[in-house]
Amino acid sequence: MAMKPEHGTLRESLRALPRAAWILYAGTFLNKFGTFVMPFLAIYLTRQGYSMKDAGIAMSAYGLGHMAAAGLGGHLADVLGRRRTIIFSMLSGACTMLCMSQARRLPAIVGWASLAGLTTELYRPASSALLADLVPAGRRVTAFAAYRLAFNAGFAFGPATAGLLAEKSFVWLFVGDAITSVLYGTIAWLALPRDAGRSRVRPGGLALLSAIRRDGRFVQLLCGVSIVGLVFMQIVSTFSVEVTNQGFSPATYGMLISLNGVLVVLFELPITTVTRRFPVRPTIALGYILIGCGFGLNALARSVPVFALAVGTFTLGEMISMPVASAYVADLAPAHLRGRYMGAFGLTWAAAFVTGPTIGLWVFANSHFALWLSCALLGLGAAAIVSLDPQRFNPSTTIRIGDARAAINRIGNDGL
Repeated sequence: MAMKPEHGTLRESLRALPRAAWILYAGTFLNKFGTFVMPFLAIYLTRQGYSMKDAGIAMSAYGLGHMAAAGLGGHLADVLGRRRTIIFSMLSGACTMLCMSQARRLPAIVGWASLAGLTTELYRPASSALLADLVPAGRRVTAFAAYRLAFNAGFAFGPATAGLLAEKSFVWLFVGDAITSVLYGTIAWLALPRDAGRSRVRPGGLALLSAIRRDGRFVQLLCGVSIVGLVFMQIVSTFSVEVTNQGFSPATYGMLISLNGVLVVLFELPITTVTRRFPVRPTIALGYILIGCGFGLNALARSVPVFALAVGTFTLGEMISMPVASAYVADLAPAHLRGRYMGAFGLTWAAAFVTGPTIGLWVFANSHFALWLSCALLGLGAAAIVSLDPQRFNPSTTIRIGDARAAINRIGNDGL
């Protein structure tokens, strides 16, 4: 299935989006604006007397919960329904945050952190699947770019508010996070379509794996994402170490990360008016090349302008590839498996979030140059994978074990 090219101006494309899509964007902005706890979790725990290692364990636990949420959230989106899954995620996430605020022993904190990662991230596959339900093929690149805009705008403005709350009391971070989740859950309950996306067909896990396995185009994309995700997640780990090792302050790193968010908010939607007109896989490949090269530039960075150039380059790659890739997954997915396709796509990114920083820090400890060179090469490799003929990823084009066994038997019976 080739993605339908989008036509018309950006304003026309946005005006064509249904009302429910705008409600989804508003709820997403509110929820990400209220993501108060995780950006400050390390600071909160160290002020409670825990070590940075302990804080790292808690954050890894959140990441593992996030991974589980991608798979379970996709399943619930198809079986329970998009709206119900979003409501459940928001309300259970609010309860989890309030319980976590009362935890004082490390095992309890780690347990609640993993549960927070699970509950607060369950809504993502459901939101993506609902957006695909609401918006027809041919308009989804713009729809997903607007969704990312709401997501990134909320996350860009939220931490500043969280910083003000933390000055009064860190407990307010948990309370504020919970309140915004409840508000989004209420919006979903009152305003989102009641029956959108609920599947009457409920294949089991093996049937789902079989469907994905037969979809060479989706497997191809997941392979590319699994590689470029390792590169992109250096933004939350080794990139900060590189900046500070060059003698710059943590505030400089914060400014560079903010540059990424500002560029996405300002330019991603206009860029989609260009990218949506081109073939999907070459467009994604171009984005992956720019992501790899952007991180690769860190090997040469010795000044803030060069670091800013690196951020601008990989952010451009992000803006080119990610909305197109999300729309591509929505177009590939059968309607009754759309939530689980989105969940599998999200699971790949979540796995990169868990493994990428650890691998990157290990390589960085041995050679920072080797790390950034590897990032450039991995970006090229991911681009090469998504550029290949999708038939290479289709099992129907390969020799099956049963066929090989039959051929061996024929040779044995007939002789050479």
